[in-house]
Amino acid sequence: MNALGYWVTRFRGDDGLVVWQRSACALRTSRVEPLAIGRYSLPVIAGWEAGRVVLGMTEQVVKNSAPSESAATPLLRIEAVKKRFGGFVAVDGLSLDIKAGEFFALLGPSGCGKTTLLRMLAGFETPDSGRILLGGEDIAPVLPHQRPVNMMFQNYALFPHLSVANNIAFGLKRAGLPRREVAQRVAEMVALAKLEGMEKRRPNQLSGGQQQRVALARALARRPKLLLLDEPMAALDKKLRESTQLELIALQKRLGTTFVIVTHDQDEAMTVADRIGVMRAGKLEQVAAPRRLYETPTSRWVAEFVGDVNILDGNVTSREHGRLTIATDAGAVVAAAPSQPVEATSVALAIRPEKIKLSRRGPAADPGHADAMNRLDGEIVEVGYVGGLTTYKVRLDAGTMLQARMANTTRLDSDVYQTGQHVVAWFAPDDCVVLDR
Repeated sequence: MNALGYWVTRFRGDDGLVVWQRSACALRTSRVEPLAIGRYSLPVIAGWEAGRVVLGMTEQVVKNSAPSESAATPLLRIEAVKKRFGGFVAVDGLSLDIKAGEFFALLGPSGCGKTTLLRMLAGFETPDSGRILLGGEDIAPVLPHQRPVNMMFQNYALFPHLSVANNIAFGLKRAGLPRREVAQRVAEMVALAKLEGMEKRRPNQLSGGQQQRVALARALARRPKLLLLDEPMAALDKKLRESTQLELIALQKRLGTTFVIVTHDQDEAMTVADRIGVMRAGKLEQVAAPRRLYETPTSRWVAEFVGDVNILDGNVTSREHGRLTIATDAGAVVAAAPSQPVEATSVALAIRPEKIKLSRRGPAADPGHADAMNRLDGEIVEVGYVGGLTTYKVRLDAGTMLQARMANTTRLDSDVYQTGQHVVAWFAPDDCVVLDR
């Protein structure tokens, strides 16, 4: 599972024991790939030696139900769609292709237009201009209940007076399906959503997670080509939200239905989606797979919006051997030249906190070597312990503040840095993303 700044992998041992492993994404490039599904021998952990990777959610491995980029015709094509509410432009000439079987996430700050776009896909709003094509057909004039599209609402919108089974059956009955087929589909959805034994319960007799599964089963019962999810896990607590995300991924993979989720939760988008579209002021800033979005943002705004980041403004002083030397307020920093050349002299350097290592001495300085580490001296001014990770704020000797994040790989704190301690913050040229300022 690719979350912000780390990978989470679940292993099942030959004896059935399940072990979770969390590893920081300490490298920006893909020199170390996450594990694929399959059998592995692992170091002994509490007497447990070998097993299978049963969950290692990388966009290349587990999320492989989505077709390749070369798929000829997308299931959903949005062409220059615009929507105004009075003088406010909610969606501004947005274009996007989503492939069949893809799990796509729309991510952005409040008011960026993501929910308006979702409502236009569902038919609750009509575009002022542009087209929305589903399977090659323009669905703008099609009424919401006649579209092969269903929507799961943030508050679930379950009927409080109906049982679980009747909530799931509601849309099927409204569509006029025969009674036998309704019963068959309800049974399928109950099994799929793991609601066996709860068919006669009312919504107020269910937990939040169970209500969410009922709403999902109802949305899938009519077998839509496209399922829209509006902040579906916002009301769940952290633990339940994380387990529900995994269930949602497994369900989508099993059905092969195209899912489009709207969320403001970046960890959630990174976890569930094959691709993420980041929206700002009614437009798409960047569309990419989670890892590419996080590691190679195409703009300063995306770098600052997605996850935590250190930004150093500076000027390019030299370009040679695929490296840029940049004079910043923190000192001279060597960065790998971006794949898309930046012609401007004034640039911004983006460095993720987990890419910055701290030590008392740091690696040996070797300014003549193209891959030499960048070294910046400073003092720790703040320490934030959050369980698996510790965040350090470092005031560099030049006065600039940096944030570093390190995995807590030992149980005891014998090697933890303290406030006021002098450290060397160091990182590789490949850990820097060069952006237009």
